[in-house]
Amino acid sequence: MRARRDKHLQRFEFIGWAGAVIALTCALPVMGAAASDRQALWHVVRACVANFQLTGAAFPCLKVDLSGGVQNGFVVLRPPFGKTDTILTPTRKVIGVEDTWLQTPSSPNYFLAAWNARELAPEGAETPSALAVNSSSSRSQDQLHIHIGCLVAGARLGLQAAAAKLPIGVWQRIEFVIPDADVWAYRTGSPNLAGFDPFRLAAQGLAVTTAERARLIMAVAAVRVDARDEFFVLASRADLGGSHPQVTAEDVVDPTCPKRANVSQPK
Repeated sequence: MRARRDKHLQRFEFIGWAGAVIALTCALPVMGAAASDRQALWHVVRACVANFQLTGAAFPCLKVDLSGGVQNGFVVLRPPFGKTDTILTPTRKVIGVEDTWLQTPSSPNYFLAAWNARELAPEGAETPSALAVNSSSSRSQDQLHIHIGCLVAGARLGLQAAAAKLPIGVWQRIEFVIPDADVWAYRTGSPNLAGFDPFRLAAQGLAVTTAERARLIMAVAAVRVDARDEFFVLASRADLGGSHPQVTAEDVVDPTCPKRANVSQPK
């Protein structure tokens, strides 16, 4: 009798979750403008995890990965309305780029997970080749999320022009990537992200303190150098003082990935 009652309670709880999920997911596209609930994304993450644990389905997310447990898992989702934007976010509470969890040995390589999730990008577009994260001042949600897309034209041309000249394993300032912004690049020299955690690389080379890390806009991109793809990590500090316009992840990465002629696709 008790088992039956518990089962009914679980069903009722799930129905409540589902209603909240639908409302929150529909609200996602306008969160940037309204900024009314900076925890909305986190509520959706919790709903996706609850649904997955109860039914095995990822809805309203595209994917739920709990292979490493909830504390090391992630979800991939896309708002149902507005501009196409595929994002990956942890299933534990991680406030953003400045979160100290990202600097611990236990933290998963979320950029690698986001790169591997490119298969979930919308069909009919170019294969995603870049990832980006906003700073604390340019994000609309206080839950870390990585945008999956392609470098915008200006950033792509700027990075391609500088790529072969950059030393491997060193942060170096480069120009013509984001207008009116100082951009630093780290050339990994590798076609694989498995051995590189961009959050830790940026912390060690550019932003030691939590306050400094909070100002970082970060991107990761695969660029063809000497007939092979190499990964580059880009970082720019948000100009809170104000002479330059606020830079966002969308200034670096286009989530819609429009097709371009004669462009080789990253592997």
